[in-house]
Amino acid sequence: MNNTRQLYLGVALTAVVIILGAIGLQESVFLRLLLGLALGVALTKGAIGFAGSVNRAYRRGSTQLLQTLMVMFVVTAIINAGLLYNADLSQFDLWVNPINAGLIIGGLMFGFGMTLSSCCASGVMVEMVSDVPRALVTLIAFGLGVFIGFPIQATSPLITDTLMSSSSFAGKGVFLPDLFAWGPLNGYLMAIIVTVALAWLTIVLAKKYEQSRKQNGTYLGVAGENTRQHLADEPQPTGFLASLGKLWTMNFAAIVIAVIFGVMMATTSAGWGASTPFGIWFGKLLMAFGFSADTLAEFTHKPTQMFTTAFLDHGVSVQNIGILLGTAFAVLWMGKWRSPFKTHYSMKQYSLFAFGGLVMGLGTRFANGCNVGALYTPIANLSLSGWIFFGALVIGGILGNKFARKTQLIPPAPKPVYS
Repeated sequence: MNNTRQLYLGVALTAVVIILGAIGLQESVFLRLLLGLALGVALTKGAIGFAGSVNRAYRRGSTQLLQTLMVMFVVTAIINAGLLYNADLSQFDLWVNPINAGLIIGGLMFGFGMTLSSCCASGVMVEMVSDVPRALVTLIAFGLGVFIGFPIQATSPLITDTLMSSSSFAGKGVFLPDLFAWGPLNGYLMAIIVTVALAWLTIVLAKKYEQSRKQNGTYLGVAGENTRQHLADEPQPTGFLASLGKLWTMNFAAIVIAVIFGVMMATTSAGWGASTPFGIWFGKLLMAFGFSADTLAEFTHKPTQMFTTAFLDHGVSVQNIGILLGTAFAVLWMGKWRSPFKTHYSMKQYSLFAFGGLVMGLGTRFANGCNVGALYTPIANLSLSGWIFFGALVIGGILGNKFARKTQLIPPAPKPVYS
């Protein structure tokens, strides 16, 4: 199929999904579908993924994605601060997560697992469009990990209790504006300054690391990033339909995602979450094999309704599917659709993908979220827990990449090449 036919097919399918969603879904669920579609398009056209930030740095020496994520975190935090300033915080479902051993353990586990599967909770929906075998194995194992982690999350003090908290979230976690309530703008200005400082420090360290890789001859770079860096020098398509197929720079995609997140907060009063539905889906799979919803609820310490709610009535589940569809549509617009079943793996590789998915799923229960639920959303919501999770995630990612090298899941480290 040529690129033009793919573009027209992608536009047609996009219109069909939006029309059917508007007709058949509840209004709140339809909104989630639109948000998911938008996220899928932005993640794909900008080649942005949370798992890739650590993997690209370790395997290729490039920290461009990591630096871009820091920009996205800061912009989203500023948007959120504008929404929350002078607002009634009780009207928002802010992800100010507990700070405890579970947060660190979960971050280490998630970072470790995502290197084996090369994707995360939202990333697995994106990868489903290009590599079904790897993504599907990861998805099922991820769902199992979340499901068996539900009772641990509900009962373990390592996860439920917090070592520190602030006034607005006593016993829950640390909301940065509370620490600076004595300052201007009820502490929000200082909270943003702290967020910017932490992001800037990360960028400085990332640049130093990338420079050291270039100096010792082990920097390999990422082809997609290099392409996007030179977009301004290349002729761009004109016309509305043709423009749908053009690539985005990572920074532009990051800004778009930040805006989508802001819209999500403004319309749903909550941030971006992705991992819990995988546990629900695994539970529904068990129900198909004869397990009752009451049995699942008793095991997981979750309400029965969580497993009996129809799929198309569950907003975040539909949002996740929206990410998958948005990715597929963006790939069609760009004329890059290929069979997602072409890649073949060994049983050893499938085992490692499954292990990575399982560890990630369990990690989300320890940390009360994944890369969006424990990292992006908390940082955007001005929670200290997001930055602690980030540190643990990076360490876990390094350990996971070392393990992947030993098991030959990824190529050996490049040998230094000196000029």
